Amino acid sequence: MIGLGYACIIAGGLVAAVAAPLDVYRGSWVSAYLVLVGGIAQLGLGWAPGWLGRPLGTQHAWWQLLAWNLGNAVVIASTLAGWPLGVSLGSILLVIGLALALLGWFGRRDRRGEDTVRVDGLGRLASILYLGLIVLLIVSIPVGILLANLR
Repeated sequence: MIGLGYACIIAGGLVAAVAAPLDVYRGSWVSAYLVLVGGIAQLGLGWAPGWLGRPLGTQHAWWQLLAWNLGNAVVIASTLAGWPLGVSLGSILLVIGLALALLGWFGRRDRRGEDTVRVDGLGRLASILYLGLIVLLIVSIPVGILLANLR
């Protein structure tokens, strides 16, 4: 997720560089979406669990990677095509990716059955920010669906 997060940030910058001079339809939206949701959010979802001592299991991590990136691709393509149902379908994939993040967060224990999260001050702050990111994304998804249907 980290590598694809950086790739989305770079892609968002390239879209912005091309969209404005060529007057590409919804280019600024695509650029912002790639940077914020495809890039920064994905970096947080990929980086924080491992750093905090709660990495997803391998199988969950691959499913989360697939759901998040396929969902983003469907949302972008559906928005550009003016297909609100597609935005909703892509959003469902994003919710699945976030659900996997939450399952990994609340379901991970070490071999002794103890909580594995870092408990130092920085770890607590990062934990709050990580869960805040997930809540922000969960709240923003219905807003995005609503906006897609209002156009």
